[in-house]
Amino acid sequence: MCGIVGIVGTTPVNQALYDALTVLQHRGQDAAGIVTIDSGNFRQRKANGLVKDVFEVRHMQRLKGHIGIGHVRYPTAGSSSAAEAQPFYVNSPYGMVLAHNGNLTNAKDLKEQQFKVARRHINTTSDSEVLLNVLAHELDLCDKMALRPEDIFSAVRKVHQQIRGAYAVVSLVIGHGLIGFRDPNGIRPLILGRRVDEQGQVEYMLASESVALDAIGFETVRDVAPGEAIYITEQGQLFSEQCAESPQMNPCIFEYVYFARPDSFIDKVSVYAARLNMGRKLGQKIAREWDDLDVDVVIPIPETSCDVALEIAHTLDLPYRQGFVKNRYIGRTFIMPGQTQRKKSVRRKLNAISSEFKGKKVLLVDDSIVRGTTSEQIIQMAREAGAAKVYFASAAPEIRFPNVYGIDMPTANELIAHGREVEEVCKLIGADGLIFQDLEDLEEAVREINPELRHFETSVFNGHYVTSDVDQGYLDHLNALRSDDNKAVREWQEGTSNLEIFNEGS
Repeated sequence: MCGIVGIVGTTPVNQALYDALTVLQHRGQDAAGIVTIDSGNFRQRKANGLVKDVFEVRHMQRLKGHIGIGHVRYPTAGSSSAAEAQPFYVNSPYGMVLAHNGNLTNAKDLKEQQFKVARRHINTTSDSEVLLNVLAHELDLCDKMALRPEDIFSAVRKVHQQIRGAYAVVSLVIGHGLIGFRDPNGIRPLILGRRVDEQGQVEYMLASESVALDAIGFETVRDVAPGEAIYITEQGQLFSEQCAESPQMNPCIFEYVYFARPDSFIDKVSVYAARLNMGRKLGQKIAREWDDLDVDVVIPIPETSCDVALEIAHTLDLPYRQGFVKNRYIGRTFIMPGQTQRKKSVRRKLNAISSEFKGKKVLLVDDSIVRGTTSEQIIQMAREAGAAKVYFASAAPEIRFPNVYGIDMPTANELIAHGREVEEVCKLIGADGLIFQDLEDLEEAVREINPELRHFETSVFNGHYVTSDVDQGYLDHLNALRSDDNKAVREWQEGTSNLEIFNEGS
């Protein structure tokens, strides 16, 4: 889960890219990067940290040009080294940079193939660098100084044939323009926008969420279709073509549960409306299965659960209260490495309003339960604030399987629901009662808004991976990359030995 943006403008795009990344910051807080094209050369700044910390005035002044791409990173299978901050660069053909949201499930094989067949060296462990080199190699095979749109689309078509997994991509080619494309299963989102400048010229933008378009004054044109490629020349001409043989729409359902901002529209679905539907359906399930439930108040765990909790309260005819105050300057605990750091962070980011808990039987609502660390800590905080009973509701079903498509839901043995029944999970997190959303209800909550979405990527709940190439061997490989212990060792090694050859200037 990263955030990507690309703009072909008529005026300098540095500030617009910065603003878009700031709005997309929730999609990745580990690193940020921007590349622009100025007078036939790339201008780049990328580093670890939040957008506001990575880009200073001197960096923004250097990022000249009317075309550029940006990225905010959330590390998954790769490392969190600054050397893996995006966008990535290759000098041939023409000079290319690329930013990617998602994860390739066959990156290991592709890396070997690029070395043996294409004679291309991949300098990092990032699958995004692999993807860039696959695309660069296919464009290189065109053997032309001036690429036509059909050459671009032919290259993307060959990329689709080789790579598997989830990917939404923006790429710049010097002397040509901006390329954007989405995987044939439509797992990761990509949205096209446009605006007209004061001179009547059209500017185009690609982004992970519609809210990024809204923030800088672009109107949404449409979602990029699964398998589709968009090519926008440096002069602002737009071309598009379907480049996959049998594309299918399988958007990641977690975009609606947790990842996307509520003011975004993804694949014609209002994220806010989807969450209201989740709350209504979960409220109906609670009314059915807990008909004797004695609850005084419904309290969300801010902020992604607020909309769900409000609708649950409405459905159950119960008071809704804000019982926790969030410190907005603490990062999302979901994406913090290591259990110890996550446990410490929960108490730093949330503080209980004791008057809303004292002597009350409360129903806490969260978007999901992954490791159970946050849930356990919050339940304990509620009890310390004086709650008589603490019940817990999850807007998503039990997460039992790892995610392989660009979300760092950890290995199976780190998932609290893996191999356990609801009663066991309830006991482990210390709740008086626990209820999960049904998968059918979760899917229908989104489908009610856009009936065209017949299928979703829901592998974390049911273990069905839509790319059909995920076996136990791959999951074991992922386990070696993603486990907290292995990440800690790798990050220490990188911190002591890695040469960071990735930045122009400082």
